[in-house]
Amino acid sequence: MNKIRIATLQGKWENTTPATDAWYAAEARKFKGKGIDILVLPELYHTPYFPIEEGEKGFDWAIEKSDPLITEWREIAKEINAVVVFPFFEKRARGIYYNSAYVFERDGSIAGLYRKSHIPDDPGFFEKYYFAPGDTGFEPIQTSAGKLGVLICWDQWFPEAARIQALKGADILIYPTAIGWDVKESKDLYERQKDSWMTVMRGHAIANRLFVVAANRIGTEGDLTFWGHSFVSAPDGFLISELASDFLGASVTEIDLKEIEFNRRWWPHFRDRRTDLYKDILKNWMTP
Repeated sequence: MNKIRIATLQGKWENTTPATDAWYAAEARKFKGKGIDILVLPELYHTPYFPIEEGEKGFDWAIEKSDPLITEWREIAKEINAVVVFPFFEKRARGIYYNSAYVFERDGSIAGLYRKSHIPDDPGFFEKYYFAPGDTGFEPIQTSAGKLGVLICWDQWFPEAARIQALKGADILIYPTAIGWDVKESKDLYERQKDSWMTVMRGHAIANRLFVVAANRIGTEGDLTFWGHSFVSAPDGFLISELASDFLGASVTEIDLKEIEFNRRWWPHFRDRRTDLYKDILKNWMTP
């Protein structure tokens, strides 16, 4: 199939996991019989953004693969007949935690799992305290709605991750995200930060000539106000859709995978790559 309909859910923390999940599940079920092919939820959708601070109790938000939430969303994928990108705080074993995303097929089966590779540690985003670096690598997940290159939030700043997904055949890069403005920062920076966030991902679309989807949350938690602006970018970086910073709900965007071939014929970036000159990219830094 070439034409894909993507639903992006942009929600907020509703003070409890059951209440938050109930909102997302109700929104998702509205797509039953509506011909949606892919449904994307934001990063850590079922928890508050607990990495705002470090604390042992934050680990209590993690769930195991047998958790009822996972069973529920596998059933939702079947109900709405869509591929679902399901981000979650994963407890892999005692003391081993990841920031992860499952991809569920239309029949509720598990198409793949991605664990966040790049883990930030900044004021208000203390993720290194909670999450081990992902060990899944950058492998596109084959689904009935195309090959999905799933990456998570901080991964979006790294062109290497996007490039590897593209080189392995991804049709769409999908970034579940939780990013916002800090009240302690100058408001003069707010629009610049949001623009930087969107620009780098649109750059991945352009450099790799594929589609990019970002799903962010909204609302205020502690000192952070999440800026929303979930969007879908075409392979030339054109914004096909973009949500407002206070929009609560879903957007539906139709894309045509044939645009990838069209773009790569006119802009043959992959043809002109000089892999013989790129060995230095494997170094952390190149000056004394």
